[in-house]
Amino acid sequence: MFQRTLSLPAAPRGVHPITDTVAAAVEAARAASAGLGAGMCNVFIHHTSASLVIQENADPDVRRDLEAFFARLIPDGDPLYRHVDEGPDDMPAHVRAAVTATSLNIPIIDGRLGLGTWQGVFLWEHRLRPRARTITITIY
Repeated sequence: MFQRTLSLPAAPRGVHPITDTVAAAVEAARAASAGLGAGMCNVFIHHTSASLVIQENADPDVRRDLEAFFARLIPDGDPLYRHVDEGPDDMPAHVRAAVTATSLNIPIIDGRLGLGTWQGVFLWEHRLRPRARTITITIY
């Protein structure tokens, strides 16, 4: 087993690629274990207002369209919400995180992330103000 906890730089609301960061952890695990052919990579985010997704990695319009869809589906400032301690994006960020994922499992195939051709791993920041985020990558 190999585990690494990383702090990701603050980023504004949106879908941000972290595939290279996760792949680097897999490579470090492979080097540490003198070869890792097959296994599983778990990525976990330590926050309730950001999430993780596997999504299209070729066309940035997909990320913009996802954000636009969520803006329509879960708008900021909705009077339905009582939890607004940190502003109008507070509760919507929690709802967005609840309907996406806080962890992902990705197979390791031939020593590399077993993603499909057009797949990438992304951190989805749901808050308006940029925040540093912490993820833990566990490889077994």
